[in-house]
Amino acid sequence: MLTALAEPVKFTEDRLLILDQTQLPGRAEYVELTTKEDVWDAIYRLRVRGAPAIGVAAAYGAYVSLRGSAETDPEGFYAEFLLVKEYLNSSRPTAVNLSWALERLDRRLTAEKDGPDGERNRAADERGKSGAAAVERMKETMRAEAEAIRREDEAACRAMGEHGLTLLRPGMGILTHCNAGTLATAKYGTALSPLYVGHEKGYDFQVFADETRPLLQGARLTAWELSRAGIQVTLICDNMASIVMKNGWIDAVVVGCDRMAANGDGANKIGTSGVAILAKEYGIPFYMFVPSSTIDLATPTGDDITIELRRGEEISEMWYERPMAPAGINTYNPAFDVTDAKYITAVVTEKGIAYPPYGESLPKLFEQGGHGR
Repeated sequence: MLTALAEPVKFTEDRLLILDQTQLPGRAEYVELTTKEDVWDAIYRLRVRGAPAIGVAAAYGAYVSLRGSAETDPEGFYAEFLLVKEYLNSSRPTAVNLSWALERLDRRLTAEKDGPDGERNRAADERGKSGAAAVERMKETMRAEAEAIRREDEAACRAMGEHGLTLLRPGMGILTHCNAGTLATAKYGTALSPLYVGHEKGYDFQVFADETRPLLQGARLTAWELSRAGIQVTLICDNMASIVMKNGWIDAVVVGCDRMAANGDGANKIGTSGVAILAKEYGIPFYMFVPSSTIDLATPTGDDITIELRRGEEISEMWYERPMAPAGINTYNPAFDVTDAKYITAVVTEKGIAYPPYGESLPKLFEQGGHGR
């Protein structure tokens, strides 16, 4: 029932709308973002989340932040863009698609500003009217590039679903962690894409969704979107993963990824590495679904990935009527952890499936035309 898939980011009639995921599952509400502060806040506060969706929202967000600029000099407009780019980039450092999408806009704007041969792209010696026209072209370039990023992500997610489905069989028990579904992407999702594609083909998967503490993306988002699409899903607490594996109910684990290093280490939502270690112990394949835009070949290993630390109140107070920890208690709240490549059975991308050793197989994907970093 793919018609039931939610859209986390909409761009219609020159308006940027996001499905406020902090309100799910109780209320499905779209809010409009019009300023760079709106976009930064929406990304930081997880109103829009998931690496691909963050990239899409940031690209559109940069455009809506600058479309009203009164600047008439291309160099001046580009300088304004660089300030917006730096500001938005600071919202969440681990998700590579954020910087990747903004870098794409930067490259396109530079090409538009300077022209294909590196010469200033002006129709006349004087600025004025010709400069204003060049700025308008730069704004249109931003909008078109953001739309291209959205379309490419949707196509990539569908392709990951088709590739991932070759690793699965009808009736399998599938465990997933956090939310790597349509709510985290332009459409279909990454790790959940093969579940949607399989659902179309009558695979009847039995899905188990970790609640994913402390922000409960599995409970609030994965369980919501899968059940909404008619897929059988059972919600479990994070610390129940071992028992459902031991019971023989899990045949495969599928998870997403926010940044993958060149050696195949993958950063994903906190708790993912523990699930991978358990899967290894029980002999269950662990598949990480990674768009090529999320593979960072410039980062050698997972040790080089910056891990975002968040406020301790998310652990002690966020979901409770009253604080559930002693006042002033020390907290440690990393948003992500890194799963070592040795625990990952295969990496599924839109270009195909990579197997160990990932230091060799991942670069080959880009040789085939991958568009990542």
